[in-house]
Amino acid sequence: MLFGTLRSHIGFSALSAAILLLLLTACAKKQGAPQVVAPMPVTVVTVELRDVSLYGDWVATLDGFVNAQIQPQVSGYMIKQDYREGSVVQTGQVLFEIDPRPFQATLDQAEGQLAQARAQLGLADINVMRDTPLAKARAIAQSQLDNDVQQQAAQLAAVRTAEANVEQAQLNLGFTKVRSLVTGIAGRAMTQVGNLVSQSTALTTVSQVNPIKVYFSISEQEYLGLSGRVKAGGKADLLSGGKAIPLQLTLGNGNIYPYKGQIVFVDRQVNPQTGTIQIAGSFSNPQNLLRPGQFGRIKAETEVRHDALLIPQRAVNELQGSYQVGVVGSGNIVQIRSVALGPQLGSDLIITSGINPKERVVTEGVSKLKDGMRVSPQTTTVAAKVTQRKPEGQ
Repeated sequence: MLFGTLRSHIGFSALSAAILLLLLTACAKKQGAPQVVAPMPVTVVTVELRDVSLYGDWVATLDGFVNAQIQPQVSGYMIKQDYREGSVVQTGQVLFEIDPRPFQATLDQAEGQLAQARAQLGLADINVMRDTPLAKARAIAQSQLDNDVQQQAAQLAAVRTAEANVEQAQLNLGFTKVRSLVTGIAGRAMTQVGNLVSQSTALTTVSQVNPIKVYFSISEQEYLGLSGRVKAGGKADLLSGGKAIPLQLTLGNGNIYPYKGQIVFVDRQVNPQTGTIQIAGSFSNPQNLLRPGQFGRIKAETEVRHDALLIPQRAVNELQGSYQVGVVGSGNIVQIRSVALGPQLGSDLIITSGINPKERVVTEGVSKLKDGMRVSPQTTTVAAKVTQRKPEGQ
């Protein structure tokens, strides 16, 4: 009986040990087994080659096509202002009036002197006509006729001098009415009625604003690019080919000006301090919306780049001055590559080297990727929507 009980106890202990051994073995196998990690989901684009237009964007300053500073040509007291400040005035329109009375008196005096000189000339003519036949008949001395002829010439010169004085007096009298030299917008008056003005006094400025000039500076490289474009079109230089490069003006409030401009001025030299050259464009301004002193931005096509490779800007990761992208290759394995960047087009970048057409580029989470990592790509069509860009408003 005791032997049987002992045997049963030993059998139970062996069974328990075996079960415990199996459990420990299973746990050990479970802990040592490699864990399966799901591939990281990423968004990719398939990059295509496109022909794209590159545009320059420059800060611009507006100025009148002609800015005429109005100054009097005679001195005197200002007695009247004949225009409304800030209004449009026409060529020849009277803007100010100077007291004309002193100039009228001078004219009257000059006219009196002219009448006197003409009377003296008439007397000299009579003397010559009378003494000429007498001298031929030797009734009078030849010297007397000679004196008559000289007196006639002197009186003729006196008449011409008097006529010039009358003409000058008439001009000065006319100058008492100060007129606009151009058609444009007249600024505020710089002097008031009752002030004594002279030839050095600035009265106002009249600016011709239709058309209006817009000045901006471009880099030497951009200048060479634009010049190459117009020469390829058969023009001699950038100035003569200005119409071939339409200019777009963006106003200070962000609105696109509805009229296109053209290049009308190219400076003679490149600024050695800034490395830029000044350009002026001309814009139609029929409603006088544009005024001198305004600021804006000029946009113009500088280059057409064929077979450009574009990717979204967010696909590029900057690391210590270099730029990297994640390219998804065969087997959905990521390869981290360094790339060289070209110009930016909106939210896209032109890549000049480092990737090839038709490759898939990761657009999100590039900084989290490692070379050789397996991913689960999800294709988007961001890059496929990139087309040749044109300025807004066209």
